[in-house]
Amino acid sequence: MSITYTATLPVRDRTVFYLSTLLHAERQRRGTRNKRRALSCFKQSVLVLRWLLDGTRMSQLVCDNEVSTSTGYDYLNEGITVLAAQAPGLHSALLAAKAAGYDYVLLDGTLIETDRVSTPGPTPGVDLWWSKKHKNHGGNIQILTAPDGWPLWTSPVRPGREHDTTCLRTHPELLDTLTNIRDDVRTLADLGYEGEADTIAIAFKTPPNGKLTDVQQQFNQAHNRLRAVGERGNSLLKMTFKALRNVSLCPWKIGDIVAAALVILHIEHGRTT
Repeated sequence: MSITYTATLPVRDRTVFYLSTLLHAERQRRGTRNKRRALSCFKQSVLVLRWLLDGTRMSQLVCDNEVSTSTGYDYLNEGITVLAAQAPGLHSALLAAKAAGYDYVLLDGTLIETDRVSTPGPTPGVDLWWSKKHKNHGGNIQILTAPDGWPLWTSPVRPGREHDTTCLRTHPELLDTLTNIRDDVRTLADLGYEGEADTIAIAFKTPPNGKLTDVQQQFNQAHNRLRAVGERGNSLLKMTFKALRNVSLCPWKIGDIVAAALVILHIEHGRTT
């Protein structure tokens, strides 16, 4: 015997309608004929948002919507793709930050855990997605936030074994864009980015067998007080979207999933900068 209960999706109607509009446009682009889909755009939107926000298992979603598992994943991936396509680009996000009057933005990396394992890394015996720092498998995402910690932009995913500096350098435009705009908008980060101190403002590192001067210690206190707020961006995304606490899809999909979550967060709160 199964029990039926009522659940409420913690988003406003306009957020669901926004995603429905994107899905409708995608169906028109593909030339999908009317009544050829098992779910309407609205119901598909609810399916995608339930997965993102509540982390609802696919087995439950397909049961509730009376579709096959493969169809459920097709609908989910389609929803993630159309949302991620609406995410702000790095250059536009920084220009918006400049227009908003921000003197600086915050950059921080976070690990989105995944249960996908056994992908060979560049060296024998090393798993590509294993993060030694977090002692877990996952994907590294770089998050750019406003001074109050509001997420402005998220990067494509990089394997969890890579450090923040490596991810920064690997991104095709991140380092160059931050360098070009640093005279107008500075980027603050933690010591994980010490290899790019010419572009990114970081705290002074205590030298071996030495100590920092009083001025350096004062600078570090002021810097860390500002920089630490960037952790709010990571928390906002992970606490709002339960799907980001552990991703069971292909790890290379993590970047699109986080970007999709960012778009929903912006739409839901009516804020992009």
